[in-house]
Amino acid sequence: MTGTETLEKPAAGAGQTEHFDVLVVGAGVSGIGAAYHLQDQTPDRSYIVLETLESFGGTWLTHKYPGIRSDSDLYTFGYRFKPWVGAPIASAEEILKYMGEVIEENDIGRHIRYRHKINSASWSSEDNIWTIEGTRLDTNEPFRITANFLWMCQGYYKHDEGYTPDWPDMDKYKGQIVHPQTWPEDIELKGKKVIVIGSGATAATLVPAIAGDCEHVTLLQRSPTYFIPGRNENELADRLRELEVKEEWIHEITRREILHNQDEFTRRSFEEPEVVRKELLDAVRLFLPEETVQKHFTPRYRPWRQRIAFVPDGDIFQGIASGKANVVTDEIERFTEKGILTKSGEELEADIIISATGFHLSVLGDIDFAVDGKKVDYADTVTYRGMMFTGVPNLVWVFGYFRASWTLRVDLLGDFVCRLLNHMKEKGVSKVTVELRPEDKDMKLGPWIDPEDFNPGYLMRSMHLLPKCGDKPEWRHTQDYWKEKDELPLIDLESAEFVYAKAKTKEKAVA
Repeated sequence: MTGTETLEKPAAGAGQTEHFDVLVVGAGVSGIGAAYHLQDQTPDRSYIVLETLESFGGTWLTHKYPGIRSDSDLYTFGYRFKPWVGAPIASAEEILKYMGEVIEENDIGRHIRYRHKINSASWSSEDNIWTIEGTRLDTNEPFRITANFLWMCQGYYKHDEGYTPDWPDMDKYKGQIVHPQTWPEDIELKGKKVIVIGSGATAATLVPAIAGDCEHVTLLQRSPTYFIPGRNENELADRLRELEVKEEWIHEITRREILHNQDEFTRRSFEEPEVVRKELLDAVRLFLPEETVQKHFTPRYRPWRQRIAFVPDGDIFQGIASGKANVVTDEIERFTEKGILTKSGEELEADIIISATGFHLSVLGDIDFAVDGKKVDYADTVTYRGMMFTGVPNLVWVFGYFRASWTLRVDLLGDFVCRLLNHMKEKGVSKVTVELRPEDKDMKLGPWIDPEDFNPGYLMRSMHLLPKCGDKPEWRHTQDYWKEKDELPLIDLESAEFVYAKAKTKEKAVA
């Protein structure tokens, strides 16, 4: 079984409605993790996973550009329950294989329905039920499903469209403009001059991956970013394998060491940023001369205000040192027929321009939500720990970590959601909403994530669409795994911010 088979009972026909205890939205790394935890911790619940794409994987399925790989180690990006046995930085193909094994080993495939796009989700307090309406993309037929609980695992950006700024005179350029998120299968790079616009993990992956095929590739960045170059191996894991330690133990021990080191690095980046800054730049100096490091790889901001990608074997720096690639740090004045004119007056010629300029943010899948007939605007809600929202019942959103692997939060929220579902069953209730307590009514509200703390462009462009945070621990989206791993398991589900209820009419099902 490959993980793409669907063995669940056939979908209801048009006009019919199916019901499940839990509906998981998305079959990426979050959705497959959610499905595992539901089966493991709440085996008495029925559930369904709906996925818009034709298979599982999310990011690792949609991104087809050369060299696509993780920028987090797989000992922590992998699930806690499934040992990782490969190199720490993995290709998309390796990650999909790993996820497929999780699906097959746990018989999750029969619960997944692919090519099912959700259009709307409407909550009724009369019977405490979500009604989900959507379209089957394979047949163009409508479908309707009801569920007691929604587990939003669809990620945080639009899969079908990347973000490309609207630069002046783009229409005058005679060459090809490509966004990595929608990489064309028929693109021909051999013998071509290529410009890659961007300075993040995608650009750092693309440049060395295509440098050998192109006549030349230029990395054009507005400003530098930090990278961590290093060997794509884990000495501790390799040594434990030599000692024939069980893979389950190797996974856990290695995972703990990496998380310990990441915690220390994150703490130091705040407490001694100049020291950490020097350490990061010294690593780049092992590959490139001082002049290049100062001009092109010395960011203006302190470490960890934006995500730091691991660069295996310093491949992007090796590509630059070899002369196959070069870096230009400048702003774009406008496009020309032959390429790009920078604000310093230099014209960069190219046959192909690749815009590795980020994402369009998607707030809970851009689904039309309504509660008791009233449209939900998530920007008007306050978040409970970055996962639940005031006034929106029976819903949790998995939004992972930026300074640690995304999947760490998938496992933590898996525990929380299952504990919450079991608690509701014990209480005999079918609705839970988080609400501000009396002492929170005058609480100062701020953005989803403090821009002084973390400020990548895709968040800054869409922060106004996201829920608000408060200034108390319960109402903050801290992005701090090392606190949450201790705090989330201890959440008192009878605290005043959790408001429970039974249905106003005879219940159709118990959550």
